[in-house]
Amino acid sequence: MPTAADPTGQTGLTDAAALARRYGLSRSSVRPPFGEYLQELWSRRQFVVSYAAARTYAMYAGARLGSIWQVLTPLLNAAVYYLAFGVLLGTKNGIDNYVAFLLSGIFVFTFTQRCMTEGSRSLALNLSLIRTLHFPRATLPLAYVLNELNQMLVSLGILFVVVGFTDGPAWRWLLVVPAMLLQVMFNVGITLVFARIGTFVSDITQLLPFITRTWLYASGIFFSLPAKLDEVDAPAWVIKVLALNPISAYIDIVRRALLSEHEANQLPHAWTIAIVWSFVMLAAGFLYFWQAEDRYGRG
Repeated sequence: MPTAADPTGQTGLTDAAALARRYGLSRSSVRPPFGEYLQELWSRRQFVVSYAAARTYAMYAGARLGSIWQVLTPLLNAAVYYLAFGVLLGTKNGIDNYVAFLLSGIFVFTFTQRCMTEGSRSLALNLSLIRTLHFPRATLPLAYVLNELNQMLVSLGILFVVVGFTDGPAWRWLLVVPAMLLQVMFNVGITLVFARIGTFVSDITQLLPFITRTWLYASGIFFSLPAKLDEVDAPAWVIKVLALNPISAYIDIVRRALLSEHEANQLPHAWTIAIVWSFVMLAAGFLYFWQAEDRYGRG
């Protein structure tokens, strides 16, 4: 602190640095090297699991039906969309087993949508925890992804029951496992990106509903994207561009695994697109989030 004898205040800073070295103290906000950061993050995996479980419990603790809402929520959402798009707008015409077709699209999209929206608030809602304890900040958005994965597994259970009754079980269902793994990788990356953005640009939480709603209608959830583009005689390049949409790719590979009739209207190169998006977004998300590690919780 500046004084008459030391107007620059440098002596006080030097003394503080000397005391820190003497007692082995270090700055709590220093950003560690990326490799060390990942190791420390892995060492906190139990915290991620526990925090996600606590969030899941708290989400339904005050409701009369409790965790039953984990099943009711996706079903009610699907019922609303089925009425609005399948019945009123007639998008179910020409699509076999439209219920399973619609459910798979809604469940896959909602998984990513909720990871983005909840993740964008993951740090802002936990500032007191961030300012009190030293831990890798990425544990918080990861816990939110794990929480949404828990809901997604419940939704998949519902979907398996529906498809089992309508189409019957098949070995190709096993492809849902790698499909979900790829989407989880993508969701982790995009959640880390929006977690950082949401920390420093609070308005993003107001914009996200409009962004995700536009993404919803462009992802082929309510109709077969290739079939619809064929109806309007769209150029081939339009299909290729829309196929680059990561959500469209994840929806397509899940539908391909569950619905035999979807083979006729699958997107081109969906597995390749899904794999590329997953690895690129995961790496980019971690790097982008880590670069601001020493800035979270300040101000």
